[in-house]
Amino acid sequence: MKKILWLALLSAMSLPAVAQTAGDAGENADTPPRFGLGVGVVAEERPYAGEGVRTIPFPLVSYNGERFYYQADTLGWRLIKGDAFELSVVGKFRADGFDAEDLGRRELAANGIDRDLLDDRDFEFDVGLALRWSGTAGEVSVQVVSDVTDASDGQEATFEYAYPIELGRGGLKPMVGVAFQSERMADYYYGTLDKEVARGVVDYRPGEVVIPYVGIQYMRPIGEEWSFMTFARYTRLPNEITDSPLVEEGLDGTGMVFVGFWRNF
Repeated sequence: MKKILWLALLSAMSLPAVAQTAGDAGENADTPPRFGLGVGVVAEERPYAGEGVRTIPFPLVSYNGERFYYQADTLGWRLIKGDAFELSVVGKFRADGFDAEDLGRRELAANGIDRDLLDDRDFEFDVGLALRWSGTAGEVSVQVVSDVTDASDGQEATFEYAYPIELGRGGLKPMVGVAFQSERMADYYYGTLDKEVARGVVDYRPGEVVIPYVGIQYMRPIGEEWSFMTFARYTRLPNEITDSPLVEEGLDGTGMVFVGFWRNF
């Protein structure tokens, strides 16, 4: 149980839409650094066998200065910042993984796995580069990161396109993206480890995976300082992941819904 709150919290807050929106007040370089404080609730479907859907409330905290920012799960330092283009060095927490005791014993047994033979999959901290370009055709974000905590020792590259639409005082932003996970990262989080195989667990390695997703965000200011946002995302899991004995049988994808309020200072 010790990871449940952190899993839901970091998974929800790791969404690019949440991270970017919480700091939008600092987009203009002439704007003084600002803090954001608020509260959010996330309902997220976890892919691992027996975990199901979890609904967790959590605090929202952000800081956005001219160069340094902290937004949700990400620390960043802007190397280049223009009106339409931004390049940053980023460090971010990855909330993939699990405590073995939180998985369903019966669901794992149906997949041929004895839960007692599994090890935990740890969180990791990734470091890399992120760029963001915006124009009349929409917004493009690219991020390439690598684990520096000796958990998976893997890498991930994410590409996302979003198109903001004004709706009165609010804004709607549909988006589509794809994440490319390296063999080491996917094998660690969705495969079985060498030491588990030595104990008698089935040997499964998904290899490199491509994970597409779609999402939609709505944000609206409330008064001068408060803002409201809701966000939904569906992630399509590739066969390499759904075939894993660690994953819920029959699961093709995962969904999540986030609702949050925050105040900028």
